Amino acid sequence: MTAYDGTEVCYTAYERLFYVTNVEDSTYQFLNVYVPDVATQQAPIFLRTYVGGYMASPAAQPQVGDATGRALKEGYVVVIPGTRGRNSSIVADKQYAKTHKGVKKGQTVYTGRAPKAILDLKAAIRYLRHFDRQMPGDAERIITDGTSAGGAMSALMGATGNNPEYAEMLKAMGAADERDEVFASVCYCPIIDLEHADMAYEWLYGQTDSRQSLDDTHKQMTKELAALFPVYVNSLNLKKPDGTPLTADNYLDYVKSEIIRSAQIAKNAGADIPDSIGFSFTSEAGGMFAAPINGGMRPQMQDEKRPMMQGGQPPMGMRPMRGGKRQVGEYITDLDMQKYLNYVVSTQALKSVPAFDSQIEGINNASGENEEFGDETGSIVNFTDYTAQKNNAILTDAIRQNVRLMNPMSFIGDGKTSVAPHWYIRHGARDRDTAFPVPLNFATKLQNAGKDVNFLLAWNRPHSGDYALDDLFEWMNKITK
Repeated sequence: MTAYDGTEVCYTAYERLFYVTNVEDSTYQFLNVYVPDVATQQAPIFLRTYVGGYMASPAAQPQVGDATGRALKEGYVVVIPGTRGRNSSIVADKQYAKTHKGVKKGQTVYTGRAPKAILDLKAAIRYLRHFDRQMPGDAERIITDGTSAGGAMSALMGATGNNPEYAEMLKAMGAADERDEVFASVCYCPIIDLEHADMAYEWLYGQTDSRQSLDDTHKQMTKELAALFPVYVNSLNLKKPDGTPLTADNYLDYVKSEIIRSAQIAKNAGADIPDSIGFSFTSEAGGMFAAPINGGMRPQMQDEKRPMMQGGQPPMGMRPMRGGKRQVGEYITDLDMQKYLNYVVSTQALKSVPAFDSQIEGINNASGENEEFGDETGSIVNFTDYTAQKNNAILTDAIRQNVRLMNPMSFIGDGKTSVAPHWYIRHGARDRDTAFPVPLNFATKLQNAGKDVNFLLAWNRPHSGDYALDDLFEWMNKITK
């Protein structure tokens, strides 16, 4: 393989390795392993999932342009598992119908509804640990990576290690009797916390021009959902990096500070940050400072030593230059959130109201998430109390449990789970596929639990992943060496 910089990377491929003994869907339930010639038994393992939209994801090969190709060049063992998803299906044969109650021969069976995808990935991790001595790579240093729904899968792999609620299902699949925790998780724009994502979305975007132009029915739903978010935020009992409580009263300022931090990092690196989208800047020159060249860093000055979430240089990142002066407008001093959110919406239209549990008879069509929580017959269901009530429906215990099993927020700090110690979480600063509070709550809860969290609302990024690979691999190489 020719790497991104033109160098040749030699590796050995081991493909179609089935990771369970009771294979239900042979199209997806296997993994591929790629071992660079330089890899040793101590090499970290980079596990990349290509899950998108909670759909099925076949085991793939390394790609030069994403993190898998870079990982091979860096000497990591690369693992790409296939997983079932909401759209995967088989036609039941006589043997399948005999061993699955209620299924008839010839019936279409949806094999990947929740929580099947995370079960497949856990089985893949157990497979790697079971054969750790027989293959290069260190199964105690597995780093997962995924984007969007794949970011959710990476978050779940990192947040649910060895949790007993998955054990019986894994046993029934024929997964290896091994541990399934991982060393680190890389999560790009994770679509998580689905039972609270609608309220977060309307709380953040409810006052934008886009939402205010909706019909009365949808405007009322925006108002109702937004009103639920403060109760949820307060129930999390989160603390900001400086140790003060994070509550509904100061939450918008918390979001604003993270966007300002992101924009300042980009500005220090040479990006043009316009005031037309809500930013305010210093109006006078002064001080013996100049912007660092090419986004370089300098030691933190005494008056800047304050707690902050990791993920880049401090917002006020300048370095002293003899005889220099600070440029006019160099520091971002404030942000008009209303104006900024309208900018985000102008780059891509918002989702429906509700955004995730959207199926309301006669009003909204179903989302992919409504399919995700359906059953093997292909049903489409509600998964939040709010939308279920709109349809005069009641959530079953089975749906509630599946929603829980698909939410990494459920397991952090529960005392029964081996949560990964290291986390790299990115969400674009103009990504509207889920609201900023969703990844921010996740990163903050992990940090409050004592985990190493590198978080950033990456400046001007839309819904995307595997970007800024120099930054990612600098972090990965640091935690593995």
